[in-house]
Amino acid sequence: MSLAVGLLLFLALAALAYANGANDVSKGVATLVGSGTSRYRQALVWGTAWTAAGSLAAGIFSQALIDTFSKGIIGPHHQMSGTFLLAALIGAIIWVLLATWTGLPVSTTHAITGALCGAALAAFGWRGVLWTSLEHKVVFPLLFSPLVSLAGLWLLFPALRAALGPLDSQCACAEARLPVRSALTGIAVGDAALPAVRVVIDHVDNCRARTTTIAGIEIGDGLHWISSGLTSFARGLNDAPKIAALGVVPALTLGRDTTLLFILVALAMVFGSLKTGRRVTETLAEKITPMSTVEGLSANLVTGFLVAFASHWGLPVSTTHVSAAAIMGIGLRRNERVVRWKTVWSMLQAWVITLPACAALGGASWWILETILRSEM
Repeated sequence: MSLAVGLLLFLALAALAYANGANDVSKGVATLVGSGTSRYRQALVWGTAWTAAGSLAAGIFSQALIDTFSKGIIGPHHQMSGTFLLAALIGAIIWVLLATWTGLPVSTTHAITGALCGAALAAFGWRGVLWTSLEHKVVFPLLFSPLVSLAGLWLLFPALRAALGPLDSQCACAEARLPVRSALTGIAVGDAALPAVRVVIDHVDNCRARTTTIAGIEIGDGLHWISSGLTSFARGLNDAPKIAALGVVPALTLGRDTTLLFILVALAMVFGSLKTGRRVTETLAEKITPMSTVEGLSANLVTGFLVAFASHWGLPVSTTHVSAAAIMGIGLRRNERVVRWKTVWSMLQAWVITLPACAALGGASWWILETILRSEM
């Protein structure tokens, strides 16, 4: 592998990590914004920092995922050339960036898997893909993880609500004023314009005393922030090795330390998260279902646990599917009528299309690159 091809591969690797950060940072922080716990900017910075930490930690704790995507999909008797890897990267990059631009949360794991299979079919034929290994190591976890997430939220939420429900109570204080009477008519005016809401009228100090806080931060909000950070950490732990795996072969060929791959991936994820992460966050935070602090905290706990568990066992689950399914579960637990099904349907369509679309993009990219190389020879 030439130095020029190697550099192109590392640039493409960084571009895929950028696209992943832009699309996937939302999965850990959307509930912060959706529940009103945080504004977009603070949430994105928080999620980005924890994702970067998880991405760097993945170099130590997620070797199984590296093996899955570097050895477990493409047959070992087929050499993964620079052209092949570049084609797979291009296919995944195009799809994830397109989805991010439209605000749709899609799975980078799906995109990489589809692009690898498409490039392998174009380059090596049907036998180029380890179909049995792909079925057990990739397809099953990707297929069942959103169902497990939805079921987990549905089953665990009553217990979580019972335990954390008091943290969701709020005290609304208002100042009682006498009606203002018109100097001309003597009739009280102004009250009719006030909204008909139920409030607790009390002194501000008494109202604050009924809210459980530590260092000025409500406990419910504090736990929500922590759960968001842990979910973002788990996402970095699960996503970084999948991306870095595509750079293992060129790194070893060029005599580079593979540890640098995780640093490259983490930096590119940070840039993508901060630069373009808001689009998809808006979809998950505002366009699926309303949520409270405890509901958002519950969704994060389910997501973080499942993704961390999958990372430990080398299962390439999609944080997108797990997180979005948990948020859908919130709406279904409330009332199915509060779920915005148009958004959900668009997301499901994108999930189904991702694998074949990326396979087509990966195969087309390999054919174009091979054509260009042959014409230059």
